[in-house]
Amino acid sequence: MITGTDANMGTTPVRLEHLFDEQALVDWMIGNVEGFAGPLKVEQFKGGQSNPTYKLVTNTKSYVLRRKPPGDLLKGAHAVDREARILSALGSTSFPVAKVYGLCEDDSIIGTSFFIMEMVEGRIFWDVTFPDVETGNRAAYFDAMNAAIASLHSIDPASVGLSDFGKPGNYFERQIARWSKQYLEDADAGRDTEMDKLVEWLPANIPLGDETSVVHGDFRCDNMIFHPTEPRVLAVLDWELSTLGHPLADFAYHAMMFRMPPDIVAGLAGADLAMLGIPSEADYLAAYCRRTNRALISEADYAFYVAFNFFRLAAIFHGINGRVIRGTAASAHAKERAKSFPKLVALARESMEACL
Repeated sequence: MITGTDANMGTTPVRLEHLFDEQALVDWMIGNVEGFAGPLKVEQFKGGQSNPTYKLVTNTKSYVLRRKPPGDLLKGAHAVDREARILSALGSTSFPVAKVYGLCEDDSIIGTSFFIMEMVEGRIFWDVTFPDVETGNRAAYFDAMNAAIASLHSIDPASVGLSDFGKPGNYFERQIARWSKQYLEDADAGRDTEMDKLVEWLPANIPLGDETSVVHGDFRCDNMIFHPTEPRVLAVLDWELSTLGHPLADFAYHAMMFRMPPDIVAGLAGADLAMLGIPSEADYLAAYCRRTNRALISEADYAFYVAFNFFRLAAIFHGINGRVIRGTAASAHAKERAKSFPKLVALARESMEACL
């Protein structure tokens, strides 16, 4: 199913800290997942920094299980119930998502809340240069991602029952406050002087204008399953951070790939885009604006959106570091991810200075 780096590819036996009562899961699925029949084999996906994710294999069908990690958690984090809700809502549209079979909020079954969804077969690209795709075809894959995020932002939340999925308006104020609070309150992970400056600068420099749409919150190539042979997105994954928010914040997070060092997450920084057959950041932004029927975004406003998103990702990585210290990190590679926190802060500061 998955192609990419060995660190994130495929499955492994369930890690000791994420074991659960498999028979209890079978009993629950018999009563709550239509058509389910055992026996059941459980494996754990190697990827995933936040919510442990498992492959459930039967004689006739495979499923995916997403759960909250065990241990003490920050309030509001790891919201698998929200993931299940938005996947179910978007499943009523043409937007590409996996089908949800059931949500369990009873911690007594496997120790935490979880949901079961469809196992979508296809390709996941962990490297945003799409090395397994011929140079002449790469632009089509980027266009497919661009079309998918534009399509998401064009969905009316009320039309799919998501009018209360988040607070409308003032998205940047609320998000900056949320991630600042999470950063400041995670005493285990400590403080950073440059991050403190961003906490102060961002809320005072939010661009004018406000919009509300469904936002994914972590829209990257490695959170999409592509068709096995075609430049087509079959399913967008990992909706833990989804909410109602500003679409340009969501797009700028996705477009961070053009500035992101590849050793942090899927990034194109330093790559020769023309040689690779990949569109420029400016062309990619223009294509999104055309698809969403909006005027081009000013350089200063776009620089703010990028700065905000590097700050937000830095806060997330700061949280990963806190979980590593507390021993509750879901991924075996979380410790390495946490080390990238200072680089993300520096990139946020670089974008901030472009606004000045």
